[in-house]
Parts: sequence; C-alpha cells; structure tokens
Amino acid sequence: MRGIRTRGKKSDAHTDPEDPPRRRGNKRPGRGTYANDRPPVFQVISRETGEVRIWVLNTADTESCQGVLQTLLPPGATLYSDELAGYQGWPSHFTVCHSSYEWARDDDGDGIREVHCNTSEGAHTGLRTFLRTFRSVHKAYLACYLAVYEAIRNAKRVTPGIVQRLCFGKQLHTSYT
Repeated sequence: MRGIRTRGKKSDAHTDPEDPPRRRGNKRPGRGTYANDRPPVFQVISRETGEVRIWVLNTADTESCQGVLQTLLPPGATLYSDELAGYQGWPSHFTVCHSSYEWARDDDGDGIREVHCNTSEGAHTGLRTFLRTFRSVHKAYLACYLAVYEAIRNAKRVTPGIVQRLCFGKQLHTSYT
C-alpha cells in the first residue's frame, strides 16, 4: 500500500496582475521610497527616557521628516542626527558628518561626545534583527511589524499587560488571575 501524498496548494491569485514582484535586498541605487518598495523607516529615540517612536514614510524628504519631528518633539528640543537633508531646518540641531568619517563629536570639551546618532543606529540594527525573522515583510504590513517592535522595545519587560495590548490594542481588564 502506498502512502498518501500530500501536495501543496497554489495560493490565491495576485490582486493586481500589473504589479510586478518585488526585488529583494538593496539592489537599487539611491534612497528608498514607498513607491519603489523600499519605504524609509523614521526612528526617534529620547535620550532621557530611551523611548522609541517609529514611522514608515513615503519619502525621506524634508517635508515628511519635519512633519514627524514637529508632531513628536516639543519646541526647543535638541535634535542629534547625521546630515540627511530631511532633518535640516530644526532650530536646535547638531549633526555628525559620516561622509568625512565622523561618528561622534565633543563640542564643549568636557570629554563626553554629546553629538552622535549612535543610539538610533544601534536601535535600528535591533529592528533589522527583529524583522529578519519574518524573512520578507511587505510594505503594506511594515507599519504593523514596527508597532509590535516599538511596543516591545519601550516595555523593557514582557508582561501580561503588554501581551494583552499587542493582541487586543487596549487594556480590557485591570487584574489578571
């Protein structure tokens, strides 16, 4: 008696036959946009609290970046970043120039390098490691994955409240038995 053969079934047809398959990896030159399937991920980290906020943008132009910064940062907040053009124009803004191999700078001479964006770059590496387990995230669902990462990173510990928030969106009960 021969064993029963299990065969996979073809998935549903693609919703838009004019939409070509996505290209994998960073094969295209230049900055990514939502239109070319490489949406920019904008991340801001508070130096005081360590709290992370992450957005998916259409483009990394000045208008988009300044819009996020104005909704998040209070007036007079200091911004530390690299020299991306999208950050230019913030009133209190200090930059490092990666193209001239500058990663951190001590402006006031006290021995502490205040001007750097290493916190954000390190956290972004953690984000890439988190996303790598999913092998390929479609841009339509990227914001959902980023929301899960943001919640876990800001929580510091996985508690029943965090699990409930991730599953249901808001806290339904105040006690757990």
